[in-house]
Amino acid sequence: MKVFVVTLNVKPECTEEFLKLTLQNAESSVKEAGNVRFDVLRDHEDVNVYRLLEVWRDDDAIAAHRETLHYKAWADGIKDMLSAPRSKTVSEDVYFSH
Repeated sequence: MKVFVVTLNVKPECTEEFLKLTLQNAESSVKEAGNVRFDVLRDHEDVNVYRLLEVWRDDDAIAAHRETLHYKAWADGIKDMLSAPRSKTVSEDVYFSH
């Protein structure tokens, strides 16, 4: 499995629209066959920093996700809402609890 942690720094005035688009993307993503988990997190100390915790079965699932309409709408829609470029770390699972 592949695990992504995507960090997004959101302009404060864009929070409401960012969350709308991000939750739509998350809700659609968890319905994809290759998705294991998709969480939206907000930083405790800086409420303008969000993290997406995404778990995908394999590279094919990730590639398929990037071709979906909901992902493309999200990626295009949030571009001007960020105060810094998004960053991503990629990991492999060692142990997941439920």
